[in-house]
Amino acid sequence: MFFPMVGGYGTYLLFSLPALLLGLWAQAKVKGAFQKYSQVRSFVGLSGADIARKMLNANGLNNVNVVEGGGMLSDNYDPGGKVLHLSSETYRGVSISAAGVAAHEAGHALQDQQGYVPMHIRSAIVPAVQIGSWLGPIIFMLGLFFSSVVGTQVAWLGIIIFSATAVFALVTLPVELDASRRAKEWLASSGVLYQSEMEGINRVLDAAAWTYVAGAIQAVSTVLYYVFLLSGSRRRN
Repeated sequence: MFFPMVGGYGTYLLFSLPALLLGLWAQAKVKGAFQKYSQVRSFVGLSGADIARKMLNANGLNNVNVVEGGGMLSDNYDPGGKVLHLSSETYRGVSISAAGVAAHEAGHALQDQQGYVPMHIRSAIVPAVQIGSWLGPIIFMLGLFFSSVVGTQVAWLGIIIFSATAVFALVTLPVELDASRRAKEWLASSGVLYQSEMEGINRVLDAAAWTYVAGAIQAVSTVLYYVFLLSGSRRRN
């Protein structure tokens, strides 16, 4: 995340430090939960790929492919290609962690099938986020160093463009929380796990949810920091 340091370190820390600390805590929490329950084998012993396939088929999504990909925790669902990409740890794993992650990603496929609006909004704004995340701060800085009315307008344009990242992070929250809810409900009722194993599923998925909360807070705090810098700059001129 890009933070111009024009307002000084005190102001920078005021806006960024709480979100940064929450993000570090969330990352540690999800890493700890995943590692702990990746060592706990499920009683039924189905792999993450098996669980994802069963969940998809149970909901009429036989057309969605489940494939193995590289990279730890690189699991994702591609709505365009109708493909569920699972990391090797999830695809081949027979642990509680693998079951939770696989079912979560299958939950995104269910969202796609049912036309879940936040998911489609998130997919639609991806191009704007990819451009705005780097172009917005550049435009903002250019406008900030000009004292004219045009400079102010340029700076606001930069903030608006960058704000797509905050919108994306905020929309991501309900998308991810809903996918976890779907995963928990199906795992609890399908028979692929015992009820006693759901505590581990809840810990893994709830820990992951905090990373999205932290991301949203960080994105919003960055936008507010830009607004604060612009307002302070214009009062001094």
